[in-house]
Amino acid sequence: MVETLEQPLAPLLDSHVRNFLMFARIGRLATADRNAKPHNVPVCFCFDGLRFYFVVDEKPKRQGSLGLKRMRNIAENPSVALIVDHYEEDWDHLAYVLVHGRAEVVEDAQEYMLAMRRLRDKYAQYRAMALSPERNPMVRIEPQRVHVWGQRFSQPSGSQT
Repeated sequence: MVETLEQPLAPLLDSHVRNFLMFARIGRLATADRNAKPHNVPVCFCFDGLRFYFVVDEKPKRQGSLGLKRMRNIAENPSVALIVDHYEEDWDHLAYVLVHGRAEVVEDAQEYMLAMRRLRDKYAQYRAMALSPERNPMVRIEPQRVHVWGQRFSQPSGSQT
């Protein structure tokens, strides 16, 4: 499936792409500060079918939650990219989804809790963490453009990789 300018989010409607994103374990978040200096980190994320979410969790970090470079960058420049990829030695199975979007901290308590529920369903490690909006900001990525690559995205429904 190829992105078109008329429908930059159309790939998110494809069942192969949606399944790939729902079950992927990790993505790589690219941010940049106001001077366009890039920063890239792996993130655990969830996809609700429209938006992507990640939380600043309790894994050891050098900075407090909002002091993290990714969070400072989002505050300065909300344009981000998230790439979710799959690698195998058989290169016929390589694939990625590249999402360009706008990131912002989730302020709504109900949205925070719904995304947290999805993250806890996906990652058992989050179930043991006492995550809260006060200590653990949640970020929403609103996709603006999506590009997919890989044979798995052009297979007929019902095919398996």
